[in-house]
Amino acid sequence: MIDQTVFQNKTASYYTLGCKLNFAETSAIGRQLLNSGITRAREGQQADICVINTCSVTELADKKGRQAIRKVIQENPSAFVVVTGCYAQLKPDEIAGIEGVDLVLGAEQKLDVVSYLDDLNKKDKSEVVTSKTHRIRSFVPSVSADDRTRYFLKVQDGCDYFCSFCTIPFARGRSRNGSIADLVKQAEQVVTEGGKEIVLTGVNIGDFGHTTKESFIDLLQALDRVEGVERYRISSIEPNLLSDEIIDFVASSRRFAPHFHMPLQAGSDAVLQLMKRRYDTALFRHKIEKIKTILPHAFIGVDVIVGVRGETDDYFEEGRAFIESLDFSQLHVFTYSERPGTQALQIDYAVDPKTKQARSKALLDLSDMKLRAFYESQKGARRCVLFEHTRRGEKMHGFTENYIKLSTEFDPTLINRVTEVEVGAYDDGERTMKAIV
Repeated sequence: MIDQTVFQNKTASYYTLGCKLNFAETSAIGRQLLNSGITRAREGQQADICVINTCSVTELADKKGRQAIRKVIQENPSAFVVVTGCYAQLKPDEIAGIEGVDLVLGAEQKLDVVSYLDDLNKKDKSEVVTSKTHRIRSFVPSVSADDRTRYFLKVQDGCDYFCSFCTIPFARGRSRNGSIADLVKQAEQVVTEGGKEIVLTGVNIGDFGHTTKESFIDLLQALDRVEGVERYRISSIEPNLLSDEIIDFVASSRRFAPHFHMPLQAGSDAVLQLMKRRYDTALFRHKIEKIKTILPHAFIGVDVIVGVRGETDDYFEEGRAFIESLDFSQLHVFTYSERPGTQALQIDYAVDPKTKQARSKALLDLSDMKLRAFYESQKGARRCVLFEHTRRGEKMHGFTENYIKLSTEFDPTLINRVTEVEVGAYDDGERTMKAIV
């Protein structure tokens, strides 16, 4: 590695695609470069180094990654270009073939970028540094602030599940995590920076504990004791790992929000088996009913994939009817994309694009109906909202503890402050509820 004094007075720009975990990791990369003397480029300024953190969850994500890389190179023709993330781990040679890319780093290397930099001069040929997926073992804690008011704390990485449709275990390696002690320190640092809300992120966060022989509930209890954090949210957690103990804890917690997000993926047990998921619809229904019994005002988001191989018309209709019967708040609908190397490609029945589109629309319409009903059910309630920095026109927005999006007239004194309000009427134009401050 070259003497880091060459980095002084250099600037960097960062580009992130994909999940909140990627954003947290890009933030960690930025801090590492800053500690080496590389500052963030101002908006509109051509940077000396550009870091692009990619996603590869679908073929569309790969396409967006290629487009982003070419756009960055076009806008920063003399910059040293580093590409990392899931796309870089899965298809490094494809990225290396893009003219203007200087360095491609895999999952094991991306949070130690400085070790792979030299004098930041452009290369005639891309350098590729990756590790075999089964050798990826390191865990580097990451925390980032979004452009609103919340922070994203990475608590876990990787996955051991190997679902038939998914490439994440190949892109991120096996399940691993940080220690509770280190993660508590990061939460305390968020408090010193003025953060009020922390979202726990990871690939399979309910699997927390492999590395440190600790448990996810132990982590939640430790974080709940950190003074100064107004609220935590648990990001997507597998239904088989969302124990009744965790649900009971959230119900009694001082700081964990009544907000759950679970991937269902399919409402047909036959399709769940084809996907190699680790639960059935009966378990999923139990989790929904358990939450609503003790936290009737809780927000429940659900992930669903449409058009996977093997999803016949009958299976889809069975799944749609099951999903409609659940007391959830919102669906996140994803269209299945063929991924090289996955077991799903061995399933004979493939769904045509037009049918996928129709199924997606049907579930999105259902989601709109459920979300509006949930919002309306909260009218008149007193809720605590954390208003965001952003504004559109004369309105400002924020979310309640149970994830109702509220709008009110812009008032800078409310920014990043938890305020108790009354939930007013639904605003069709904003697609929010009005906050009566």
